[in-house]
Amino acid sequence: MADHSPRRGARDVRAPGGARVALLAALPFVLGLVADLAVYVTVRDQLPDRLARHFGGDGQADGYVGHGGFLAMLVGTFVVLGAISVFFALRSDFATYRRGLRGLLAGVYATSAFLAWPMGASLVANRGTADGEAPVFPLWHLAVAAGVAALAAGFGAALSWCVPLPDARSPLGADGQVDAGQIDLGRDEVAGWVRRTGSWMLSGMGVSMAVAGIVTAWLTDDGWLAPLTMLVSGLLIAAFARACVTVDRRGLMVSPGLVPWPRIRLRLDRIERADSRQISAFADYGGWGYRIVPGRSGIIMRSGEALVVRRANGNDFAVTVEDSATAAALLNALVEREASPQDGRR
Repeated sequence: MADHSPRRGARDVRAPGGARVALLAALPFVLGLVADLAVYVTVRDQLPDRLARHFGGDGQADGYVGHGGFLAMLVGTFVVLGAISVFFALRSDFATYRRGLRGLLAGVYATSAFLAWPMGASLVANRGTADGEAPVFPLWHLAVAAGVAALAAGFGAALSWCVPLPDARSPLGADGQVDAGQIDLGRDEVAGWVRRTGSWMLSGMGVSMAVAGIVTAWLTDDGWLAPLTMLVSGLLIAAFARACVTVDRRGLMVSPGLVPWPRIRLRLDRIERADSRQISAFADYGGWGYRIVPGRSGIIMRSGEALVVRRANGNDFAVTVEDSATAAALLNALVEREASPQDGRR
């Protein structure tokens, strides 16, 4: 049997200039934190002992916290988000291609700006109020925050040119493709291939969201809907963060790793050919999970090696999994045997 190693012809997707990318990813959260701390220092002498930290739909304060609690929340939010941003930048291939880097920086700069403006504005709203007095937070601040976030996104995208990177490749380009070939399979032989795949990023995101929901329910008295939504969403993300990929005489099947449903099955008569390719989760599919973009879809757990199937309708279906070259070779053999006139079918 030919060597179907997925490494042959594969492209190294590790990003150059990682330190510069990490710095640019952390910078917006540093700037947001410094800006809000500057506002706090400026108005500190005019603030009451208890600060309004939450405002209702009418702009009236309905939740309070001390200075220490507010500063802990402020610093914790920006430090955690900054750390996550840097972690993603270093552990993924966001910055390997220009388009991916633009999207990363635009997203983190917009997120920081959208958080920093309301936090600073809430301090200004508390200025000059007496203890127990309910300050008013004008809701037009949210519209301003959205506008500032849009400007920050453009600024972040422009900063991508500070990092020397190759231009974006065309989606699922042949330069990242491994010639999977085909396994010699007799007409009466039975063969199968099973592999489990998963995403540490989605698992961590799901667990973090579920824990955040529990902590939110414990720390706040703003109702159960938001904490419950966070808890359920986190559990669902964690449940679908792993998948089982199977290739056999029935075709290709991808099923969740922890629950039996839903499953995706592609029959052999719906498949033209299978290949092993190197893909970028962000640049090629716009993220992780079940992704649908023009001309292709897939179960994208991470960037890297993937089994890519050309369907009879001309669209591609991909699933990120190790040893994908072997799976593609077996699938090609099964498809050819299924289509053989000697088989008596089609």
